Amino acid sequence: MADAKAKEVNKSEEIRKVANSMKAKGEKPRPVTIITALGKQGIEVSSPQVSMVLKRMGFRPRKRRKGGKSATGRPAAAKKPVARGKAAAAISVDDLLAAKKVAEKFGSADQAIKVLEALKRFEG
Repeated sequence: MADAKAKEVNKSEEIRKVANSMKAKGEKPRPVTIITALGKQGIEVSSPQVSMVLKRMGFRPRKRRKGGKSATGRPAAAKKPVARGKAAAAISVDDLLAAKKVAEKFGSADQAIKVLEALKRFEG
């Protein structure tokens, strides 16, 4: 009976050992890496168990973004349109709104493009 107790492993202590050795190496202890390291030693632990031990040791979990909010908790900024080339990189939302008004003035975007192409030929 004493032999069985001697072979029993204190999983929390093993988690702390691995976490401290990772910290000494300059690595951030993460549950996934600790579970893998202990698994190689034949010690089976769960992610919540590792997370709780790390939390008690003072390691804080990484902050995650929640839908539509930045890391500061404020609403995320509107996504900018993807620029394709030098000319597209200079186009702003205000430019697009102005272009929409021009297109409405000429009846359609195609008609506005034709007028702008004619203007370009006239200038060049």
